[in-house]
Amino acid sequence: MVNSDDTLRTYGWDDAWAAAFAPHAAAGYEPARVVVELRRHYYAVQTASGEVLGELTGKFHHAADRDARAYPAVGDWVAVQISSDRARAQIHALLPRRSCFSRQAAGERQVEQIVATNIDTVFLVSGLDANYNAKRIQRFFVAARDSGAQPVIILNKSDLCEDAEKIRAEIELLVPGIPVAITSTYTRKGLKSLAETYALPGRTLAFVGSSGAGKSTLINRLLKDSEAMPTGEVREKDSRGRHTTTRRELTQTPTGALVIDTPGMREFQLWDAKEAVEDAYPDIVNLAAQCRFSRCTHLTEPGCAIRAALEAGTIPPERLDSYFKLKAEQAAKSPKQLKPGAHASAPGWRKKAEEAKTRPFRHRQHSEDE
Repeated sequence: MVNSDDTLRTYGWDDAWAAAFAPHAAAGYEPARVVVELRRHYYAVQTASGEVLGELTGKFHHAADRDARAYPAVGDWVAVQISSDRARAQIHALLPRRSCFSRQAAGERQVEQIVATNIDTVFLVSGLDANYNAKRIQRFFVAARDSGAQPVIILNKSDLCEDAEKIRAEIELLVPGIPVAITSTYTRKGLKSLAETYALPGRTLAFVGSSGAGKSTLINRLLKDSEAMPTGEVREKDSRGRHTTTRRELTQTPTGALVIDTPGMREFQLWDAKEAVEDAYPDIVNLAAQCRFSRCTHLTEPGCAIRAALEAGTIPPERLDSYFKLKAEQAAKSPKQLKPGAHASAPGWRKKAEEAKTRPFRHRQHSEDE
């Protein structure tokens, strides 16, 4: 049967996917995985017999009704009807996703942009040069937790930094419990361990991060092909990359793992991540529950467990600052997207939040690339 073909299994197909696909198989469709999003409503999809050009049917497009999550993205499994010459395919349906990494699209409009789907591990890559930004790492981490994939932080370009281990220790305090790897594509430090731990047959890995972090070069090392993904030099004055990756693409590695490279993101706004923010900061959430007052603003109230922890040095100020900033961002989202939390709707909350910026544990709000 097509759904048990070895080719599909090398692209992540398994018995659970086959069970989900059963109704579509009964309708005469075949499974395929989206490997490249070419242009709106056109995709390169991997079928049991090879890669073909896929196009959404009019019915699919009408049913999606401009909902970003209803359209296929790189990593998705879809139900297709292949032409007689097996060169093209009509995409009829989208299978439910196991994970979905997304962000708010750049610009003022609140629109979700799906980066990659059905990924097992998402690598948050940061260069240990002028590209390094701890706040950006925390933001990516929350999005990764929200996606349903396992997050791993990669501190790349360790050959350009003498304090790599110190920085790793700092990041481990900011995002406790998350693996932090130190790598260098120049000296190949950490690459073997990375491949042996995560680049396993049938596993899907996504690499995200800002331009110039070295995502494509890391993938080329995993692929053992120096030209598999285009790369470019970073600018000397600020270590910014040049967006050598212009589209998301799923590729196989010699180990049988599947990797998705993504364009660099200089701006990263979270999308509907209120619960993910709470999940990413369980220590702060638990402390807040211990405050004397249920609606404690953690500013001046007596019996504030968060302020006590901060003064005792058990919470890094940077971690607390990131938590409050992300909470404020989510509370300020459009009511059509998110419902404000209790503190966001409490009288005087916005004024208190602004006042908090001048207090010792609420540092000045920096931009992501600062």
